[in-house]
Amino acid sequence: MLGKDYVRQDCSIARALEVVGERWTLLIVRDAFYGVRRFNDFHVHLDIPKAVLSERLGGLVERGILDRTPDPDHAGRHLYELTPAGRELWPLLFDLMIWGSSHRSRSGRVFSHAACGTALDRRGACPKCGVAPEPGDVVVAPRGGRQTFRDDPVTLALQTPRRLLEPLTT
Repeated sequence: MLGKDYVRQDCSIARALEVVGERWTLLIVRDAFYGVRRFNDFHVHLDIPKAVLSERLGGLVERGILDRTPDPDHAGRHLYELTPAGRELWPLLFDLMIWGSSHRSRSGRVFSHAACGTALDRRGACPKCGVAPEPGDVVVAPRGGRQTFRDDPVTLALQTPRRLLEPLTT
């Protein structure tokens, strides 16, 4: 089994990978930006083994990327929400989505500035307003003509435009 750290690397990228570099972790963070807050929603949308999801969520909480709070609607369960440090990962995730859409998959999503409705450029900025909006001021919508084969609550919610960080209720 591979280790989780890069102790012999004196590098900020190595330190960041120790937090978000494990398999599934960035997809969990992506889903948190999409508004996923419940364990079961992460599980069914990602098709991730429950034990792995539990470990990754615990690590993200421990490292200050996610907060875990009691779920008022479900006794004994928790809600997960990005911390300020977690929300700072938005430019990285946006860049990875743009890169993936350009080089690996033509599917994807359109991200626009909620204030004016203008699609963000490749740098994550609004060309009309000249600002790079915070994640809560970004609307995500499916790219036209995109077909989905999934019917889980997260996939269905993402079929209509919605603001990032807006809690997904299932």
